[in-house]
Amino acid sequence: MPLLALHSVSKSYGALKVTDDITLSVAEGETLGILGPNGAGKTTLFNLISGDVRVDAGRVEYDGRDVTRLRPHQRCHAGIGRSYQVPQPFGNMTVFENLVTAACFGGQQSEREAWRTAAQVLEQTGLMAQANRAAGGLTLLNRKRLELARALATRPRVLLLDEIAGGLTEHEAHELVDELRRIKAQGVTMIWIEHVVHALLSIADRLFVINFGQKLAEGQPQAVMADPEVRRVYMGIEA
Repeated sequence: MPLLALHSVSKSYGALKVTDDITLSVAEGETLGILGPNGAGKTTLFNLISGDVRVDAGRVEYDGRDVTRLRPHQRCHAGIGRSYQVPQPFGNMTVFENLVTAACFGGQQSEREAWRTAAQVLEQTGLMAQANRAAGGLTLLNRKRLELARALATRPRVLLLDEIAGGLTEHEAHELVDELRRIKAQGVTMIWIEHVVHALLSIADRLFVINFGQKLAEGQPQAVMADPEVRRVYMGIEA
C-alpha cells in the first residue's frame, strides 16, 4: 500500500483546469521527482496534497486514510510537511524560534521536545551558526535551508519540496543535495518539484511529468528523460 496516493484529482479556476484527473502514488521511503514547464500545475498539485487548496474532484489518501477534507494543519499533524517555493519564515523571529514554533504547532510537540527537535534540525541542516540570527536577515541559501528545516521540525513522514534548489549556485545546490540524501537515508518519503534537473536526478527514484495539468509521463528517471514528448515539451528539444 502506498504511503500517499492521489486518485483522479482535479482542480479548476473558472474555465482553467490546472490539475486534470491526476492519479499518482508514492511508496514509503521513495523519492518522487515532479517535472513540468512553468504553469503546468505542479505547485497546485502540492497545494492539493497539503490541503492549502481544496480538490474539485477525486481524493487524497495518506497512510491508508482519506484526508481529502482535512485542513492543512491537520495534514501537517498527520505527517505531511512541506516547503514553499518562496521561503516564508517568521522574519522577525530567530532561526531557532522559527524551528521551535514549527515543532510545537506543526509537530504537536511539547516545549521540551520542540527545543530538542530544533537543536537536532539546526545541526542536520547546517544552520547551528545561524540559530540566533533573525530569519529575515539570512542569505538565500540559508533561507532555503530554514524552509527545509521548518518542514523537518514537524517530523514529517512525507516531505514536499517545492523548487528548493531554485536560485542557488552550483556549489550550493550540491550542498543541498547532500542534505537531502541524508534525509532520504533516514527513511523520509519525499516528493520534489524542481527545475534544477541534475539535482533532482541525483535523488529521485522515479519521475512524474505534468503538462497543462495532465500527466505526460511517469517512470524511471532515465527512461522519462529520454521520452521524445518529454524532451519536446519540457526541454524544447525536437526528437
